[in-house]
Amino acid sequence: MATDDGFTKEERAAMKQRAAELRAQAKREKAADKAAADLQDVLDAIAAMRDDERPIGQMVHDVVLEHAPGLAPKTWYGFPAYAREDGKTVAFFQPGAKFGSRYGTLGFSDSARLDDGPLWPTSYAVTAADDETRAAVAELIRRAAGD
Repeated sequence: MATDDGFTKEERAAMKQRAAELRAQAKREKAADKAAADLQDVLDAIAAMRDDERPIGQMVHDVVLEHAPGLAPKTWYGFPAYAREDGKTVAFFQPGAKFGSRYGTLGFSDSARLDDGPLWPTSYAVTAADDETRAAVAELIRRAAGD
């Protein structure tokens, strides 16, 4: 249910989480090993997922590291996300529990190189971490990264 400002409780929590991430990121700009800290944030976000979503989040993470090494792990609104050198998020995994959805989604920002004609999907429901799903995710990640 939306509050007086039009945002749900979950949306407000996600915005607060993003603000905290930006504050932590600003502090890390001064840190010697920002990449290690960002990676740990992603691993922590995956570890905090529900038991049914954690294997999917881990699969997405593993696929990105293997098939798009040019993308750097980071969190984005509390989600595991992967960005180009310029910091722009390309792909992310949004657990269904985050907003009370029945499934998690693999999402892509407008920085992803998935453009295919005048219409293309920017998010996919992911309900399993099996070999077939892994192969499909790998293909999407390779295309999105454009490496």
